[in-house]
Amino acid sequence: MDRLIKPDMQIIELFFIRGQKCSQVFRLNNLMHTMSVAVSLTSSNTSTFSFSQSFSIIQPLSSASFTLFLKKASDQPPLCSPPDTVLVRSSMLPTGKAHQDDIRHLFSKPGRHIFKDATLPVSFVGPHVAEFLLSPSPMSLETKFLFSMAVSCCDESQLTALLRVAAENGTPHFIYTLIEAGADVSETGSEEESLVSLAVKSGKAEAVKILIESGCEINNKIDRVLHAAATMNQVDLLEILCLGYPDIDLNSVNSQGQTALHLAAIHGQVEALRFLVSIGSEVDVADDEGWTPLHYAANEGHAEAVEFLLNNSVFSKKAVTKEGKTAFALAVDQGYSHLYDSLHLGDLLHRAARIDDVHTMTSCLAQGAKVNGRDQNDWTPLHRAAFKGNLESVKLLISHGARVDLVDGTGYMPLLRAVEAGHVGVAMYLLSHGAKAGFKSLKGMLDSDAESFGKHPSLVNPLHQGGERA
Repeated sequence: MDRLIKPDMQIIELFFIRGQKCSQVFRLNNLMHTMSVAVSLTSSNTSTFSFSQSFSIIQPLSSASFTLFLKKASDQPPLCSPPDTVLVRSSMLPTGKAHQDDIRHLFSKPGRHIFKDATLPVSFVGPHVAEFLLSPSPMSLETKFLFSMAVSCCDESQLTALLRVAAENGTPHFIYTLIEAGADVSETGSEEESLVSLAVKSGKAEAVKILIESGCEINNKIDRVLHAAATMNQVDLLEILCLGYPDIDLNSVNSQGQTALHLAAIHGQVEALRFLVSIGSEVDVADDEGWTPLHYAANEGHAEAVEFLLNNSVFSKKAVTKEGKTAFALAVDQGYSHLYDSLHLGDLLHRAARIDDVHTMTSCLAQGAKVNGRDQNDWTPLHRAAFKGNLESVKLLISHGARVDLVDGTGYMPLLRAVEAGHVGVAMYLLSHGAKAGFKSLKGMLDSDAESFGKHPSLVNPLHQGGERA
């Protein structure tokens, strides 16, 4: 015989409640048919636990109840690794009677008369334990096991409440464990954010994915899941949300009338901007104050976001807020001079170059307009001035660093634009400042347009020479 006593449980589950001296009753059964057994209970942590009785006598084929107490009330369970244990020892007692001191003395000396019947781990269970384990921290296999034990004693409402905490923390394992244990993923109050919304704010894509796959819906009245993901620039979350909810409103607004695109622009989240626009978010939509995403990007000085929005908007550059501010005006208010060219001065410089308005051009360049900035056709201001034959504009632009060798969207330099339009003086000036007639199409164009040039030798010959040199 290797033991005299058999406990009625393999693990002592102590239901922990904050601020209370919790306890758990367990029973020990005497396996002997004819002989009484003396029992000794000891804890591996005597400072934490105590017993209703540490020594006792159990009659043949009988059982006795014992209680394990937590000595001190605490706000958090005294978890440890490895877990605390209760050691159950026994010894035959032929007389069936003995004083406590005699029993204590019996177990004080080791020997073959002492049986080690069981070592019972102490496991803290209940929602307060689970919530304590939910706190963000590095997760180990032991933590996972302790959590599984803790939630095994929770009812559905407790599991569901814990699931909200797990979603807030974005812990996939805990979320999965709680759902498997019986938490209700659809339990959301009319004024509460959904579990998915909470998980999105945690930034944990895997947590969001598990909730969606488990059937968790979003609360369209409260949730702004796209807004949260866009603010964090998490395209992975945006993709998961759009795949999980095909009917999601890409242009839903928050309490200020802002879409997810507005939020991405405010925070300069270019990847989120690209994704949202690619799936149909409206670029030119204005919020309650008349601000488009471009207004916000300009107001915050986000150059890359401004460039992207300009390339994808129809009228945002000219749109005004309720206070009458364009995106350019907001950039000026904030002193973001690096945005002046793209938001306004570049367009103004191109227009001025087209009409030979040297005064406006000078002003634009002084304010920060890019002398080699391009329009939608990849023309620079010099292309524009050369094509229009505006010699004074050409001179001003070159004096401010305009490059004569830049090509437009069809591969033409400013020189060819001047030749194309028949502006001899401009072409000669460009040649004198380093322009090269290096395009194979140039000779053919000159030959076909020779009559319109009046067979002007001062232009035709240098150009042909330039072509030969090239």
